[in-house]
Amino acid sequence: MSDHKPEEDEEALRARLTRLGDALRAEEERRAAQAAPKSLPGGAFGRAVSAGLNVFSEFVAAIIVGAFLGWGGDALLGTKPWLLVLFMGLGTAAGFWNIYRFAARNAQRKATDEPPSGGND
Repeated sequence: MSDHKPEEDEEALRARLTRLGDALRAEEERRAAQAAPKSLPGGAFGRAVSAGLNVFSEFVAAIIVGAFLGWGGDALLGTKPWLLVLFMGLGTAAGFWNIYRFAARNAQRKATDEPPSGGND
């Protein structure tokens, strides 16, 4: 018969399971560290994406509103396509003006060390 005691076998099994669990956790942490995106510190990446989407939506909305007003004016006055072209140009200019205001506002906040925001004040 064997000289092994069940307690020794159980203890050896627990030790191996502990080592395996530690190795698996270390491997999982290593993979998570490699897979983590290189983001800006302090949630700045999320704020930057939010601000970018806000600026983009304001720009597109300005063009769409200008085009809609021009199309409506053309329909009422029968001046197709001149008011559409004119108001689309004005909408584009308004969109660029919104981008300029946003950039100037954030530059001023950065100069005074205030946290940037993505919304209009």
